[in-house]
Amino acid sequence: MNDPFQGLSSVPHLTTALTGPLLRLETQLLQAQVTIERWFRDHWRVTPAPIYASVDLRNAGFKLAPVDTNLFPGGFNNLGDRFLPLCVQAMQTAIEHVCPNSSDVLLVPESHTRNLFYLENVAVLRRILESAGYTVRIGSLLPDLAEAQTLSLPSGASLRLEPIERHGDKVGVAGFTPCFVLLNNDLSSGRPAVLEGISQPVLPPMALGWAQRRKSEHFRHYRDVAREFGELLDLDPWFIDPYFRQCGEVNFLARTGEECLASNLEVLLSSIRKKYDEYGIDREPFVIIKADSGSYGMGVMTARSVDDVRDLNRKERKRMAASKEGQAVSEVIMQEGVYSLETVGEPPAVAEPVVYMINHHVVGGFYRVHTQRGADENLNAPGAHFEPLAFVEPCNTPDCEQAPDAAPNRFYAYGVVARLALLAAAREVAAHG
Repeated sequence: MNDPFQGLSSVPHLTTALTGPLLRLETQLLQAQVTIERWFRDHWRVTPAPIYASVDLRNAGFKLAPVDTNLFPGGFNNLGDRFLPLCVQAMQTAIEHVCPNSSDVLLVPESHTRNLFYLENVAVLRRILESAGYTVRIGSLLPDLAEAQTLSLPSGASLRLEPIERHGDKVGVAGFTPCFVLLNNDLSSGRPAVLEGISQPVLPPMALGWAQRRKSEHFRHYRDVAREFGELLDLDPWFIDPYFRQCGEVNFLARTGEECLASNLEVLLSSIRKKYDEYGIDREPFVIIKADSGSYGMGVMTARSVDDVRDLNRKERKRMAASKEGQAVSEVIMQEGVYSLETVGEPPAVAEPVVYMINHHVVGGFYRVHTQRGADENLNAPGAHFEPLAFVEPCNTPDCEQAPDAAPNRFYAYGVVARLALLAAAREVAAHG
């Protein structure tokens, strides 16, 4: 796992005065660290965390909130070597709860044989598992894979993809029957029949794949978590929670559901504007509209007025009509837009943190950086690049001797909010049995 960005030596610049609500939030988190960590421990005992996840955050200077939670993270190759020990230790802990007496894992990736960045992620994930003491084989869902195929990667690593075999209620690959199946495939195209009804644990559960999961359900759980956390710290949960609404039965190509979009957009913009007025925030509210399921930043648009959803041209409607693997979009989540006011480099490029977790441990993260996108736009788009978060210590070690906005303390704040989203995801898993 090479670390090409070791030169990133300081926290990205936050393009807002280091005063106001966010600084107060970071100060509160530092002062309440013991209370916060105890609160998390109590909740993890009741609702165990998913085996892994990543959370996209947006830092507006006056608000720090998650905007997406991925239960099948595909960017382990962006973390950098310094995070490997944390990943290995966390993975050991996670798997001990699932298979305390076994050391065999079947890793099932996406069926991307040409996406080299994603395949490097699979190679790093395999390295983490092997370093944790597990034998790993890679079982592919490629429909036309009749025999093992070896892929060479730019890093020098190679991946051996093998067709999945099923015998009775167990799956594996030739001569290998694992204790459990680790999915790194978000199941956008549906639940694979070969994994249905097997006796081995499948993690994350297939019910949390994008064929069934909805972002709006996740953010309903997150809204509850944010409210509970707000009560704990006497904090307005809006500072960590983006407002949202959901629209079903939308057809962008047929132009049906536009009134649902327009009316919900109007409500959201009004609610955001009231909060901006309450806290003296001189910014224009905006809303992000995106598919209620799916990933890869597809089917996403920014809206600042109802005219933005009533006047879509044919190209925009076509772009919004489909998500990953061509899946039709019929349901959308309309989410309060959170400005990303962190920048990297010169000239400044907008950046947003992505925090990675294994079990309930924060193991690292990186900045998604886009030189062609603005502070009010989706950065998960072609042209983005990644820079590892610039800290050596993990996100759970703030330094109370430094300013609240110092790098380890800002990253602690990131880790806290990311774990709130992880707790919401844990409740999703529990709700699906």
